[in-house]
Amino acid sequence: MSVWIAIGVTAVGCYAVKLLGLLVPAGALERPLVRRLAALLPVALLAALTSQQTFADGQALVLDARAAGVAAAAVALVLRAPFLLVVAAAVVVTAAVRAVGG
Repeated sequence: MSVWIAIGVTAVGCYAVKLLGLLVPAGALERPLVRRLAALLPVALLAALTSQQTFADGQALVLDARAAGVAAAAVALVLRAPFLLVVAAAVVVTAAVRAVGG
C-alpha cells in the first residue's frame, strides 16, 4: 500500500507545482532577469543530466566509451557539423571504443 501512497503524494506534488506556476503574476515573469534565467535553465539542466549520465556510475566517476562518444560529439560541434552528423559521430565512436575495449 505504501507504493500507492507514494504515487498519490507525487501526483499531488506535481499538481501543486503546476498550480504554483500558474499563480505567479505575469509582471514577475516579464522581468529581464527571470526571462534570461528561464532561457538558460533548460540548457543547464540538460548539460547536468548529460554529464551525470556520461561520467557517473552510482557514486563512482567513470571514463568509458560514453565519454569518448561525448568527446567526438563535442569535436563535431566545434567543427559546426549538422546535428545528425554530430549524433552519428558520437554513436560510431562509442560503438568503436566498446568493440575495441570489449
